[in-house]
Amino acid sequence: MSALSIGLVGPLPPPSGGMANQTLQLAGLLRGEGLRVETVQVNAPYQPAWAGRIKGLRALARLLPYLASLWRTAGRVQVFHVMANSGWSWHLFAAPAIWIARLRGKPVVVNYRGGEADGFLGRARRWVAPSLERADAVIVPSGFLEVVFGKHGFTTQVVPNIVNLERFASDREPPTGAGPRLLVARNLEPIYDNATALHTLALVRERYPDATLVIAGSGPLRAGLEQLAAELGIAQAVTFTGRVDNAAMAALYRNADVMLNPSLVDNMPNSVLESLACGVPVVSTNVGGVPYLVDDGSTALLVPPQTPRAMADAVLRLAAEPALAASLREAGLRQVQQYTWASVRPRLLAVYQHVLADRAGTHPLSQP
Repeated sequence: MSALSIGLVGPLPPPSGGMANQTLQLAGLLRGEGLRVETVQVNAPYQPAWAGRIKGLRALARLLPYLASLWRTAGRVQVFHVMANSGWSWHLFAAPAIWIARLRGKPVVVNYRGGEADGFLGRARRWVAPSLERADAVIVPSGFLEVVFGKHGFTTQVVPNIVNLERFASDREPPTGAGPRLLVARNLEPIYDNATALHTLALVRERYPDATLVIAGSGPLRAGLEQLAAELGIAQAVTFTGRVDNAAMAALYRNADVMLNPSLVDNMPNSVLESLACGVPVVSTNVGGVPYLVDDGSTALLVPPQTPRAMADAVLRLAAEPALAASLREAGLRQVQQYTWASVRPRLLAVYQHVLADRAGTHPLSQP
C-alpha cells in the first residue's frame, strides 16, 4: 500500500470544523503510512480575492478552479477519496468529483458525513442516486448513517472518525472548587442550538452562581447569542472564543468540567470524541448518531433536544455525584480507543485495496 496515491477531496481549515479537521488529519495520517496524498480543497481561497465579495460570481470563481484541479489530480492518483456532505455541498463538490474520477477511470470512495442525510436523501434521492451509484464504495463514520443509507437503498461500510489521543489526552486541570465549568464546541449555527446551552447555564447558576460557559466556535448567530446571554443575566459568565483551531481545542477541554452538545442534528460529532479522550463528562442531546456513539448513563448523559431543564439537571447530577462523573470519564476513555488511527487504519486501507482490486478484476469475489 505504500506506493498507493490518493486524491483526497474535501474542505481544509480555516475555518476549523469537523469535516475540515478530519480531512487535514487524514491526509497527514495517510502520508505517515507512506501513501502519496494530493488534496483537492473544496473551500480554497477565492482567486482573485475580490471575487468572493460578489454573490453571483463567487460560486463560479471557486467552482471552475476546483473542477480543473479535480481533472488534473485524477490523472495523477489511483483512488479518489471524497469527503461528502448534504445539500449544495453534495451537488457542487462531491458529485463533480465522482463524475470526473469516473471519466478518468479512477475508483471513487465516497466518505459521506452529513447528519442531515435522511432528509437530504428523502428530498433529493433522484438527483443524488446517479452519482452515488457510480461510487466504488460508500463509507460512513457511524452506524447511524449506515441505517439511514440502508433505508434509502444504498449499501455502506462504517469507517469511524479518528481522534488524536496524543493531542486530546486526559490530563485535565483539577476542578477549581467554584461552579461547574461548561464547554460547548460547536459552531454558532442554527442546527447546533447554542441557545439551549445558554439557558442551561442560567438554570445551573441558580444552584451554582459561579458556573461558567465557554462557547468555542464561530458563525452567523454570535450577535443573537450574545444578546440572549445578556437578557438571561449571564453575559459575564459566558466566553465566546470565536474560531478555535483543532490544536488549541485541547486546552479548552482541559479546563472544562462538563461538555455540552445541544445540537438538533448530528452524526458523529468530533467534539464528543475529543471530550471522551480528554476525560470530560458529556451531556448531549440524543439526536441522530449520538446514541450510536455513546450510551446514556454509561459513557455520557443524554437528554431530548431543546430541553434546557433536562440538560441542566444532568449537569447538576454530575456535580452532585462525583462517582458518576468518574465512571463516565473512565468508560469514555475506554470507548474512545476504537477511534484511534491504529483501530481505523486497517478498515480504511482495506476499502482502498478492495476498490482497486475490483476495478482491476483481481478481487477474489470477482474471479470466475
